[in-house]
Amino acid sequence: MNDTPVIIAENLSRHYEVGGGLFRKPQIVRALSEASFTLYPGKTLAVVGESGCGKSTLARLITLIEEPTSGQFQLAGKAATKENWPSLRTDVQIVFQDPYGSLNPRQKIGAILEEPLKINRPEMTAVERTEKARDMLRMVGLRPEHFDRYPHMFSGGQRQRIAVARALMLDPKVLVLDEPVSALDLSIQSQILNLLTELQQRMGLAYLFISHDLSVVKHMADDVIVMYLGRPVETGTKAEIFDEPRHPYSKALLSATPVADPGAIKHRIKLEGELPSPMNVPPGCAFAPRCWKAQKRCRAERPLLEGTSHLTACFYPESSAAPSAAAPQPKATSG
Repeated sequence: MNDTPVIIAENLSRHYEVGGGLFRKPQIVRALSEASFTLYPGKTLAVVGESGCGKSTLARLITLIEEPTSGQFQLAGKAATKENWPSLRTDVQIVFQDPYGSLNPRQKIGAILEEPLKINRPEMTAVERTEKARDMLRMVGLRPEHFDRYPHMFSGGQRQRIAVARALMLDPKVLVLDEPVSALDLSIQSQILNLLTELQQRMGLAYLFISHDLSVVKHMADDVIVMYLGRPVETGTKAEIFDEPRHPYSKALLSATPVADPGAIKHRIKLEGELPSPMNVPPGCAFAPRCWKAQKRCRAERPLLEGTSHLTACFYPESSAAPSAAAPQPKATSG
């Protein structure tokens, strides 16, 4: 496997101005702040967290839909500046969450698959485009007769296979998977996840996998970024995050993950309070208002993401897999 990173991101941030008017200044929404990571070919980096934590904003930056407010990243060895966007866009593609809304209902599947080639590979003949589209259909597990059908004739799982095929038509180096199975039935989810794993092994693809389902993340990821209110609060390998989470927020997320063993003892941590507004982020650690370990220092000073391979942004990190004694409602429950 190639050891050259396909993405190197440094302190990526994206802020938006909202509101404002004749006599009011606009407010700043810090949707993403200081996200750094490295992604290698054949590896999967998962980004997890609550809704509004900045996962989809990060996806828009990596897929060159929006420019970062600050920070920078390299894609396939090139700086991802706006001047380089046209030459880099074929290297990164996205698979969206909704397989029903991501396909044009007026186009046949063959036309949907050939469209990226018509736009980005003008030197290809019509015969070459059709041949590649049919080959891609076979690769994602669909039959030749599906080429001339419309999206409404397919199930959700089949549509997501078509969306994956379309994303692969330009031979990208990176796939951004934005909740790719959350809209599917559980039985179909496993089929799509197995397909993605097979394609990654065959093609050496790098995945940026965005999900709120930690059981799916545990199945797919090599490395994990845990985000809270726009900032990474913990990063590490899958084993480090799932076996020895250090940030209290990571531990609370993992405690809510269902366990298949009905006799297993779980320590569920129920967080108190609401997620703060991204337009009014509290000073210090943003998680402090909901954290059972928060001290005076946490409310006055923001902890930095520190460590070697396993990084944590916390002044008082957890030291074991079980929640600390001060955790809210650490009552053991079955199932």
